Amino acid sequence: MKENPILKLEEDDNPLGMLTNLFDAAMVFAVALMVALVTHYSMNEIFSKEDFTVVKNPGAENMEIIMKEGGQVKKYVPSESGSSQGSRGKRVGSAYRLENGEIIYIPE
Repeated sequence: MKENPILKLEEDDNPLGMLTNLFDAAMVFAVALMVALVTHYSMNEIFSKEDFTVVKNPGAENMEIIMKEGGQVKKYVPSESGSSQGSRGKRVGSAYRLENGEIIYIPE
């Protein structure tokens, strides 16, 4: 007796098979979003092997210093260190490095 192919049930049809394809698509989207954010905010230095220092919002109250030394990334917020002692610092001058390497400090 010959089996009818229309009535034959395939056991390979998995109702959750579509879910794995959605998961793969979500992972590709997440990686693409992370790459886009890194390139948009110019954070390529974080992935390089070179050491660097970045100053966010220089001179402002919410200034942050981000340093990468070796393989570690450190974040320093100057206002946090002063708040534990109950005092805050203020700008007292400027320092300039001349072409010959000499540093000049100018008080305000």
